[in-house]
Amino acid sequence: MERERKFILEAIELSRKGMMNNHGGPFGCIVVKGNEIVGKGNNQVTSSNDPTAHAEIVAIRDACRNLATFQLEDCEIYTSCEPCPMCMGAIYWARPKKVFYANTRVDAANIGFDDSLIYDELVLPLDQRKIAIECIGRDEAIKVFEEWDKKSDKINY
Repeated sequence: MERERKFILEAIELSRKGMMNNHGGPFGCIVVKGNEIVGKGNNQVTSSNDPTAHAEIVAIRDACRNLATFQLEDCEIYTSCEPCPMCMGAIYWARPKKVFYANTRVDAANIGFDDSLIYDELVLPLDQRKIAIECIGRDEAIKVFEEWDKKSDKINY
């Protein structure tokens, strides 16, 4: 566990540096392949005016750019806090082999980063959610999906 401890401490230090530099909230993340850090990120939501610039998203983008791939199958993610639902979605799309985290989502909620609304909303039917969601234009959009399905040179992911 000494290896894993070294990497989680690196993610925690990124969270501190990002916070102290006023990049955003106190969150840091690294992506590791073998024994090498291939991606780094800290929360940059407020400094970039981007609500998706969470540490995990920034680190995944950095790792994918550095490795020239859109999948991180042979990698591990070390993050200073349990990933939120958006970051978990990105993590599943990236397909790392394991995720390590330090603080819990309860710890995050205790300092004002509460994701419970999102968790609660995701299980509700669309017509009962706080943000209205309505399906329109499906007849036209489904044609593009049908084209994709028949496309011979597509790259599946």
